[in-house]
Parts: sequence; C-alpha cells; structure tokens
Amino acid sequence: METHSNFIKTIMTTDIETGKHKEIITRFPPEPNGFLHIGHARAIIQNFELAKSFNGYTNLRFDDTNPEKEETKFVEAIIEDVKWLGYEPKAIYFASDYFDEMYDRAILLIKKGLAYVDDQTAQQISETRGSLTKPGTPSPYQNRSVEENLSLFEQMKDGKFKEGEKVLRAKIDMSNPNMNMRDPVLYRISFDHHHRTKDRWKIYPMYDYAHPIEDAIEGITHSLCSIEFEDHRPLYDWVVRETEMPEVPRQIEFGRLNIENTVMSKRYLRQIVESGLVSGWDDPRMPTLSGMRKRGFTPEAIKEFILGTGLSKTSNTVSTDMLESFVRDDLQTKTPKMMGVINPLKVTITNYPDDKIESFEVPMDPNNESLGNKTIYFSKHLYIEQEDFILEKPNKKWKRLAKEVEVRLFNTYFIHCHDVVYDQAGNIVELLVTYDPQTLSGSGFDERKPNGTIHFVEASTAKKARFNLYGPLVFDGEGSFMDRLNPNSLEVKEGYVEKAMTGIIGPVQLMRVGYFKLDHKEKDIDVYNRVVELKSSFK
Repeated sequence: METHSNFIKTIMTTDIETGKHKEIITRFPPEPNGFLHIGHARAIIQNFELAKSFNGYTNLRFDDTNPEKEETKFVEAIIEDVKWLGYEPKAIYFASDYFDEMYDRAILLIKKGLAYVDDQTAQQISETRGSLTKPGTPSPYQNRSVEENLSLFEQMKDGKFKEGEKVLRAKIDMSNPNMNMRDPVLYRISFDHHHRTKDRWKIYPMYDYAHPIEDAIEGITHSLCSIEFEDHRPLYDWVVRETEMPEVPRQIEFGRLNIENTVMSKRYLRQIVESGLVSGWDDPRMPTLSGMRKRGFTPEAIKEFILGTGLSKTSNTVSTDMLESFVRDDLQTKTPKMMGVINPLKVTITNYPDDKIESFEVPMDPNNESLGNKTIYFSKHLYIEQEDFILEKPNKKWKRLAKEVEVRLFNTYFIHCHDVVYDQAGNIVELLVTYDPQTLSGSGFDERKPNGTIHFVEASTAKKARFNLYGPLVFDGEGSFMDRLNPNSLEVKEGYVEKAMTGIIGPVQLMRVGYFKLDHKEKDIDVYNRVVELKSSFK
C-alpha cells in the first residue's frame, strides 16, 4: 500500500537526502484510558506507512502518566487494534519504562535553576497564568533555592505531601505570549494505583514533560501529532534541550480528521458507554476500531479511506458516506453474493408440486470464480422482500413484482402474481403466484421479458435470521451532546437467509439488501450486523 505524498513525507524525504537522518523512526503514543476510534486510525496508519515508505520503523508507546484513568484492558485493546489494522510495531514501550530517567532529568532542571516546587493550588496557578493579552504573575515560590527545591521534590516523591499540595513547575517565562511557556507544571502528586508500577511512584510527570523525553530516549526522528499540539511545540523543544537529551526529535503537527455525525471524543464515548446507551466500547454503532471490526468494516477499507483523505496542516471534515464508499469498494470484490430477506413476505406457488424441492448449483459471485459455488433451493413456498411487491404497477420505472405482473426470481423461474392474502388488519401476508417451468435460468427462454429480477429464499431450507441495521449514533448540530443522540440508531428486523449462509462468518453481500456480517448465534437464529447498505443513503 503506497503512502500518498503529503507535506510530512516531503519533510522526511529532505531529511534523508540531506543526511540529517539515516532512517525514519516514528511512534504511535496512545494513552491507555479508552478504546481507539477512527480518528486514531489516521495517526496509526500515517505513522506506520510513512516510516515504512523509508524502510524505517514505528514504535507503539503507551503514555501511561495518568494512573487514575488508565487500565490494562485498554492496553490490550489498543495492541489488538493496531495488529488488526495490519501493523507490527518494532517495539512496545510505556512512559512508565522511563519514570526513573524522567525523574533524574527533573533533578537536572532543578540544579540548573530551571524548575521549582510550587505550593500554590491548581486554581491559584490557573488564575496567575494571565491571558492572551495579559502576562502571568510569577509564583511567590519561583525563587526558592536549588537546595530547597531538591529537598521538597524528593519529599514529593516519597509521599510526604498530600495530593495537590505541591507541584514541580518549569521556570521559563511568565510573560511569554505562548501561555504553554508560562512556567508549566512538570510533576504533580498522585497516590492512585498504577497499572504497571503499582504503588512505587507518588509523583507523575505531565504529558508535555514526559512525551518529548520519551521520543528522545527512543530516538524518534519525527514526532507526529494533531494540530492542537502546535502551540505546545516550543515547550516540547525546551524540554528536549534543557534536559540535555542526546537525541533531538522533531515535532510535526497535522490536521485532525473529522467525520460527519461521528463522535471523536473519548470523553463523550465514555459517557455513552457508561450511561448504557450502547452495549459497550465495541458496539457496532461506536466509531471505535473494535466497534467497526464487530460491525464488519475491514482494515483494508479503513486504510484506503485514511490514505484517501490525505494529510494536511488543517483539520478537515468528510461525510460518513465517504468512509462507507471505501468499505463498499473493498467488500464488493471479495464477498460471496447471498440471498436473504429482512422484511419477509410469504409466497406460495399454486401450480408447483407440494412435495417437490429443486436445487441448483450457482456461483457465489459470477465475477469472482475463486469464491466457488453454492446450492440454492426452490419449492412451492418462498419468501421475498415486502418492498419488492405492490398491488398495482405504478409506472414503467417499477421493476419488481406487482399483481398481474411477472418477474424472474434470481437463478430460477418467472413467477406471476394472481392473488393476495390479507390478515384481519388488512395487511398483505401472502402472495399467490404461478411459475413457468420453461423459464429456468440458462434455458435460453426469450419469448417474453420479465418486469425485473428479484431475490428470494426457499422456505423449508431457510435459516432464521435477525438483522441489526445501524444509523448514526449522534447527529451534528446545535444543542448539547446528549440531545443530539439518535434514538433510532439501531433497528432490528427478523427474516431469513438462504441455507448456503451456513458456516460463513465473514462479510457477505445480501443481494439487493446490503453487506452483512455474522455477529453471533442465538439458539435457532443467526444474528447479523449490517456493515453498510449497497448504495449510499446520503441525502
């Protein structure tokens, strides 16, 4: 898979050609506090593909500096997602691997007079940072002696102070126009249990301090991150320089990828999960990679989508239909073509023998012989889609079944509807039709043309099926996030699939209905998730 040209690839090419770097080393650095979503896929794919295009490599590194939010289950899920997308990191690291060195580098900053222990509360620090038009106010503790700072910082490490009682701050410039440079916090106290280091540490580095050190330790050449970190770059460079790291990585920012009617916030996704509005992080309506995997999206389609959207310095928003079009393009070429009905309507062929069942061997996909053949069945009792029948033919554009109209059933015969059966409520529950045995597919019959071709399922061999049909989980627009949730994001239908579906686990195309993937089995019923519709439903 070739990485499309973009401004980052141009930078890397120059760095290789000028001899600045002999190889390209990137990293994907998620925090293990939730499941990855489609937005993270851009970072994963671009990091791995860019490095690979220069015969370099990519590390997977977990930024586990917030023990109160991080869990091992998220680590395991992220590893699985990266592997599912088809990538193998050169190594897997954790920020916690480097806690000792980060501490030592903080000691170095204190000794250089570039860091101090501050007794102010988080609120006081926030209030004295100033604004975009007003400089910040220096902390009254900014000029503590090196010796006092070293002693206090060691006591912080040893758990001698309460959470929030003290922090370690960088000593930079409280009047800097970039507010990230106004003596940012480097360490805070936390007694939360860490998923790896257990209770060893009582202080934890802030992301803006930890991340550049991690990159430098690993020899990362190009540290790629989303555009909101652009204002953090001067601090990133300051940390690398002043902690005297031997390797100097370069931070490069790229625009975020947004998709219409799609949640791209871990906080909101967590809120949806914890409120019970979905079955979990892997609910097929969720934009998480685990949810997309369960729904039936393929890693190949996601890769092509990400690379197809390009990479620029500005954020962009694309339609959901664009993503789904890549999924359709991928599934079209490699899925068996099956028959299933999600809104079944019973059909009885009045001139067909009661005890007869015919079977026919047909290709899974006429355009892909490698998929092999399947057996379809035909008898007196069938099911078709309710929407494939109307009482009266409305106009010439109607190419399905109507009363006194003839259509072909896929790979079999012409049928002609001569009567309908109603229930007590006046709903049509059964069609009475005749078939013409001379019209079997492949027989060469051409005396008349049917009014279209529709699919069907033979009743006695059909398998019961439940179909989960998905819509957007949330709509774009005004109002609060919870107010924009779609109450109809899941619609469940019960119908039938043909017998040939037995044993097929991967995605299939239900002809004229959509792409589906088996989710699980419940006793005598198979449950399928609709991956995408056959055609765009975008309005």
